[in-house]
Amino acid sequence: MKFLVVGSLFASLLALPAFAQLGVGDAALQFNTQASLGGKAYDYSLQESLKKGPVVVYFYPTAFGGGCSIQARAFAVDHDKFAKAGATIVGVSLDDIGRLNEFSADPEFCASKFPVASDTDGEIANAYGLTVNEATKGRKDIRGVTVNHGSIDRTTFIVGQDGKVAATIGGLKPAENVAQALTEIQKLTHHH
Repeated sequence: MKFLVVGSLFASLLALPAFAQLGVGDAALQFNTQASLGGKAYDYSLQESLKKGPVVVYFYPTAFGGGCSIQARAFAVDHDKFAKAGATIVGVSLDDIGRLNEFSADPEFCASKFPVASDTDGEIANAYGLTVNEATKGRKDIRGVTVNHGSIDRTTFIVGQDGKVAATIGGLKPAENVAQALTEIQKLTHHH
């Protein structure tokens, strides 16, 4: 029995991805992808956004997910505080643009305050060292609609104007994640 447990543990270690999550000081992937703001699709560029100041790049499991809806609402409510600190926000999920158009315009959630970007193949998430969990495919969102993709762990990266990761935030409840992101942005912009 002991050998079986050790063998299983060893096998699970081998199954872990060969890349690590981006850390403080690492260069953030400059991505371009389709995003939605206020229900309208457009081409989002992290590089262009960084010209205006630091960017909060937050990865979340799905539009209209339970925690994701709380997080989007918190970012919308605190949007002016982020803007006052010189930062912009972009949410990234595996959702297609149609789903994001609905989510971005919904007054209860994103409320047309910030863009949400589509990463349907998980390439952006992978470049940030996050893995896609396909086991969550087929779950229902808060509207009862089936989600036809996997999910990414709720992780937020504060990307400084220099294109480097200034902070990473993970393992927090949705509203706490937003509050911590605001604290990190205020620390970052206060020093510059």
